[in-house]
Amino acid sequence: MFGRAKKKRAIREAGWGHTVICTIIGLIYFFPVLWIILTAFKTRQDALATPPSFLFTPTLDNFLRVFYRVTTDGEQLSTGMGLFFFNSIFIAGAGVLLALIVGTMAAYGFSRYPLKGNDTYLFVILTTRMLPPIVVIVPIFLMFRITGLSGSYIGIILLYAMFNLAFSVWMMKSFFDELSTDVEDAARLEGASEWKVFFKICIPQLKAGLAATSVFALILTWNEFLFALLLTGSDTRTVPVAMARSMGGQLGVDWGLLAAIITLFLIPVFIVTYALQNHLLRGVTFGTVKK
Repeated sequence: MFGRAKKKRAIREAGWGHTVICTIIGLIYFFPVLWIILTAFKTRQDALATPPSFLFTPTLDNFLRVFYRVTTDGEQLSTGMGLFFFNSIFIAGAGVLLALIVGTMAAYGFSRYPLKGNDTYLFVILTTRMLPPIVVIVPIFLMFRITGLSGSYIGIILLYAMFNLAFSVWMMKSFFDELSTDVEDAARLEGASEWKVFFKICIPQLKAGLAATSVFALILTWNEFLFALLLTGSDTRTVPVAMARSMGGQLGVDWGLLAAIITLFLIPVFIVTYALQNHLLRGVTFGTVKK
């Protein structure tokens, strides 16, 4: 009841015209995702039907074929997709968490203890995100081969953390800059250590920034393909790579199977984004934390 009343009040304040326009724009953006989800529940004939139809008999066969395939002898064999989903969740989660921890601490240092040439250091950090992955993939591939990190969890997690670090530092620094230092100075006068100021005073005020940074970093990592293709092995392969390998076939692209994989692939990011939506909406606006 409270949520419905809040929604009605928001519509009344925004006006029906703006609400209808925003709803139409939202539906246009969401339509490709809706079409993928519907295709996941279609048979091959319904998926390839011309003209496309919204009315069909739904089936779960595509979702079953994501995890199992039936041989010509009628035997069910695992496709290994369960392991690939685990790999994507574990690698992306660990990479984002590591980048968030290191990036937040670095951002605190840049914000509270600026060095001489601070902007130059920040720009140098940002340059790590300017080069497209295809430019640096060869030296990184050779480094992984020499150090033995190729095909390991540690190697790909460290790589994702490194590429998200610049994004985390820049984004978290903007949130630290928005915080008032009066409370921190008062805590230091009371004898609080720098670690206590950081964890007990700053971090609780930055939930929105942490949520926004983690979601954006997760999306960048979750969809990454090139590094995962060349630097992971059969045991550490992620879903985007497995998805690309399952696209081909003697009968062409299996759109129903592909749509089912994409639908399942969307669920973890949707859950994380939905769980953090209250903090995320504040975090993406940059400056909602007032001094």
